[in-house]
Amino acid sequence: MTVQVTIIGLGQIGTSIGLALGQHKDLVRRVGNDADSSNAKRAEKMGAIDHTIYNLPSSVRQADLVILALPVGEIHEVLEVISQDVKEGAVVIDASYSKETVAKWAAELLPPERHFVAWTPTINPAYLSETAVGPDAAHADLFQDSLIFITTPQGTPAAAIKLASDLTTLVGGKPFYADQAEVDGLLAANTLLPALAAVAVTNAVTDQPGWREGRKLAGRTFALATSPIESLDGDKAIAQTSLANRENVLRVMDNLMASLTRLRQAIQDGDAESLQDQVEQAREGRELWIKQRKINDWVSVDSPQAPLPTTGDVLGRLVGLRPKQNPKDKNK
Repeated sequence: MTVQVTIIGLGQIGTSIGLALGQHKDLVRRVGNDADSSNAKRAEKMGAIDHTIYNLPSSVRQADLVILALPVGEIHEVLEVISQDVKEGAVVIDASYSKETVAKWAAELLPPERHFVAWTPTINPAYLSETAVGPDAAHADLFQDSLIFITTPQGTPAAAIKLASDLTTLVGGKPFYADQAEVDGLLAANTLLPALAAVAVTNAVTDQPGWREGRKLAGRTFALATSPIESLDGDKAIAQTSLANRENVLRVMDNLMASLTRLRQAIQDGDAESLQDQVEQAREGRELWIKQRKINDWVSVDSPQAPLPTTGDVLGRLVGLRPKQNPKDKNK
């Protein structure tokens, strides 16, 4: 028996999930939905989905698993639209860059017996330098051997957690269980801060009169420093995600400003030794991260993870998530 997986949002993450699941057609039937019909057509042409359903409520009615691969600013509205059409026992997985906010929305909008799990993927280090976005940046091995952080609200059934872990395994990733607040803090520092720093660098340069001539000189360094602006699907996504994770973003921005202040002070003082030390520290830190990221074996190096909840075969025996039927009801 196959289960229906509905992927809402067919950008890089959603299309990559579909491509990876294409290797398991004996287990899943992939349904796709995207507000941008060109994304849906592109994903279907790439073989990432088996069928496109453009009507959002219809796309989830038969789904055992619903994946929200959307910018955080779109998720509340989508949950409102689909909430009454998600069937009992189904699991809704959020792959956005805001954990606690989306979990709160899910608790408010999803009816009882519809389960919610947050799923935060990291990507194959082979694609760290790739600049493409959207479906064109999708790969069947985008998550290969990379950690996927799984966070859940209190009281989430073990079977739902097992399902999220099974999905992780099927797309080639490694499950890593974490706390929602912890993941939000990590996302603020390691995903949002680089994008916001790129915004600041771009505006600090292009808003000046010298940009008229400077743009002719700007090259690889400027391009690399400003490229994170595109990493979260543009300006709207950066703004919405930053506001959804406001407290953590403000904290890491303070860290950035303190670091800039130290650099500025060293330059103002003509302190070549301090300036060189800060540059070397940054270079060594980046080189170490790149080396470790290419190995990509964090689980065995850092800390043991809790054992995986056991509820059955791959994809968690979805029937186990449905409410147990009262014997008296069988005779009705």
